[in-house]
This record gives sequence, C-alpha cells and structure tokens, in this order.
Amino acid sequence: MSNPQPQPLVQVLDVHKSFPMGGQQVTALRGVSFDIGRGEFLAIVGASGAGKSTLLQILGTLDHPTDGRVLFDGRDLFGLPEDEQADFRNKQIGFVFQFHHLLPEFTALENVCLPALIQNRPRADIEAEAASLLKDVGLEHRLRHKPGELSGGEQQRVAVARALMQRPALVLADEPTGNLDTHTGEALFSLLRKLNRERGTTFVIVTHNDKLSSQADRIVRMEDGTIAGS
Repeated sequence: MSNPQPQPLVQVLDVHKSFPMGGQQVTALRGVSFDIGRGEFLAIVGASGAGKSTLLQILGTLDHPTDGRVLFDGRDLFGLPEDEQADFRNKQIGFVFQFHHLLPEFTALENVCLPALIQNRPRADIEAEAASLLKDVGLEHRLRHKPGELSGGEQQRVAVARALMQRPALVLADEPTGNLDTHTGEALFSLLRKLNRERGTTFVIVTHNDKLSSQADRIVRMEDGTIAGS
C-alpha cells in the first residue's frame, strides 16, 4: 500500500475576488485553485494586473476573497473571527514587501523585535532572538543602526529578519527585490533561498524577474486573474 500524500500547508480553493472601482465591479481573481507544499519555495509570476498581489494579500488574510476558501493546515482561514485571523497572521505569516516599511525612528534591532512585542515574552529573550536573526542575514554589525543609516539591501534584510521573528510557517514576499539593483536583488533572493532550506520555512515570492523565479522549486503563472500554468 502506498503512503498517503502529506497534506499541503495551504490549499487555495476556487478563490474569486472582485471590488468596486469607478462605479463598476473589477474582477481581480477568477476561480484560483492551487496548493502550497510544506517547505516549498514557490514563485508566482505574471504581468502587472494578473492578480498576483491580490492573491498574496488573501493568502496573508490582509484581504478577504469574494468567494472561495483558503485552508491553512486544513483550517478555513476566512471562517475564523477577525481577532483569530489577526492572531494567526501575527504568529504564522511573515511579510516582506517591495518597500521595507521599517520604522525610521527605530534601530534595526528594534524593528525586528516589533512583531513579538505584542506578546508577553520577556524583552531580553525577544532582543536576543532578533539579534540572532540579524546575524543570520549578515547584519550583526548593524544592530543599533537606524534605517536611514543602512543601504537599500541592508534595509530589506532587516525586513526579512522581521518577517522571520515569529518563526512563521509561511513567508509571503511581494516583489522583495523590485526596489534593489540587480546584484543586491540577486544576493537577497539567494538569502531567502538559503533561509528556506536551512529553516524549512515555506516561501511564496511574487516576482517579475525570470532569472530569479527560475531558482524556485515551482513557478505558478498567473494571467487575467487565473492560474495559467504551474
């Protein structure tokens, strides 16, 4: 008897998304369905307006589907109350965006600590973990620097460390290299791949860069709000 296939970490089931714009309904997603495996490094590609960022927002529960379901470990995320969704988002999802969204008045260490500070963990433990993460992304010498004192690539690495602070099962990255030069972008992508392999964290990366997406375990192509290929 063959062994049963392990349950995917995420199952996207016939997800639709529409929203009003200029007196009309605009459809961003049209019946999207696919799975994300545990520990997978998945790239989502497609032209602007294909629905990639909308899909990522829904995966992270930052937006709700108009119809359809998203299961995480078999649990229907949009069947949860808002407060449970917020708790899930804080503990299970890490976000990395094209623009790092670091708080300029805080140091790199303080920015990385932020996701954990809303929980009742000892601050010394939080800071020790944040410092370890910054070391993992090559910034152990920049703990006390503020974002304005860091290069673009360093700022984005701080954002990666922050995304990993809660030891999330899933990291969602929306064009994380889009605001960086080619060399720095490739270095950051290699870092994400390294963290994926070493930690077993699942990564879903939206990117326009074919050279970078080719390094993923799998590529999901989107076109006009649908999955065009995987």
